[in-house]
Amino acid sequence: MTTLLDTDASSPPGLPDGDSSPLSKAWFARATDVLAGGISSSARATTTGDQAHPLYMHHGRGSHLWDADGNEFVDYLLSYGSLPLGHTDAGLRDALVARIDLGTMFGTCNTVEVELAEQICRMVPCAELVRFANSGSEAICGAVRAARGFTGRNKILKFEGHYHGWVDVLAVSNRPTPQEAGPAKTPASCPHSRGIPAGVVADVIICPWNDLDALRNILRLHGPELAAVIAEPIVANNACIMPVPDYLDALRDECTRHGILLIFDEIVTGFRIAPGGAQELFGVVPDLAVYSKALGGGLPISAFAGRRAVMELIGRNQVKHGGTYNGNPLCAAGALHTLRMLARPESMSRMRLHGGLLMETIERGAHDLAIPCIVQGLGAMFQVVFGLTSPPRDYRGMCLGNQKRYAAFRDALLHHGVHANSSGMACWFNSVAHTNDDLDITIDAITHALKAIA
Repeated sequence: MTTLLDTDASSPPGLPDGDSSPLSKAWFARATDVLAGGISSSARATTTGDQAHPLYMHHGRGSHLWDADGNEFVDYLLSYGSLPLGHTDAGLRDALVARIDLGTMFGTCNTVEVELAEQICRMVPCAELVRFANSGSEAICGAVRAARGFTGRNKILKFEGHYHGWVDVLAVSNRPTPQEAGPAKTPASCPHSRGIPAGVVADVIICPWNDLDALRNILRLHGPELAAVIAEPIVANNACIMPVPDYLDALRDECTRHGILLIFDEIVTGFRIAPGGAQELFGVVPDLAVYSKALGGGLPISAFAGRRAVMELIGRNQVKHGGTYNGNPLCAAGALHTLRMLARPESMSRMRLHGGLLMETIERGAHDLAIPCIVQGLGAMFQVVFGLTSPPRDYRGMCLGNQKRYAAFRDALLHHGVHANSSGMACWFNSVAHTNDDLDITIDAITHALKAIA
């Protein structure tokens, strides 16, 4: 099957009513014969509103996407925040074309990875040494191993509902059900899926987020066993729950007091909410931090970085870390261009302004229609949570939101030309490529979508 889209769709943007994506439907039927579940990631195991199959995207340009049927959308998924420059950025394309002519993979050291590591060290407060990998999950594994190697301890504390990748090491209590979750102050450790060994689960201590008393009690009990505490400083995978005032500072102090390394999972926040990520924005410096998504500008690359004393164990090969594709020059060239662009103040201010206007539009529109909701996060990444009238502090509070209403909202947006995350537990993202015209389209779509769910 082929799709021929000689030009972008000339019809109004959005998903038409009725059987509006027959080619996507046909591609999904084909995919189910050769891909497990018809998909390549569990995050894509969703239907698209009133479509009983995923949409298959054909191409993107700037801030817009076109699916296999030619339906056009303003894109606020942006590959889960991985495209801060938008689709097919001209400078990124030039950097990749130039790199392809020189070679994409050597399996040796290369000059571009050095330039990229230097750029990261300039931008990130905690970064004294860097190691590259290929996905966020891989980099998380490297950071956790580094923490265990440095401290000589085995256990890790993570926060209930925070997501740190799909691999065994931290796939614990990501989305526990009320029956699995245990007491609010001392949550149970439960595997994210079948196939995760009990021993791995036992090595992960779970704590509620934004509850300093609970944190201190758990650290008093388990502190001598803990190699690290890991956290999403803004909980991107709990609809952008923000840290309460001074919580991150207290978390830093508690980790120092107990001799525990603090790891910030900045896979989503890194290079998006500030050039130096959450640690720059909040002024709290962790021992280690993990990056992906915005780092690569759409290329598969990740990194973990941190204090020299910790990272030198990897440098001396006392803590093992490898990978054939790590720091490959093609992905490194794309990441270097992306970070140079994001280091410009105007890039951050553009994303913040555009997103901030959308947040205000949703809040005002919902208020006028008496739809209970809150909008939380920052301009560059945010989410709307229906059914709540005050921001949730943690995962359990977030679960009280009305996910069905969000799904209806997102479905209505699709029909008015806006492509946002299908999960109400995740985020909207914007890019430097979003324009004033996109803002007008999106505000109009939000207005219609809110009326549709009122």
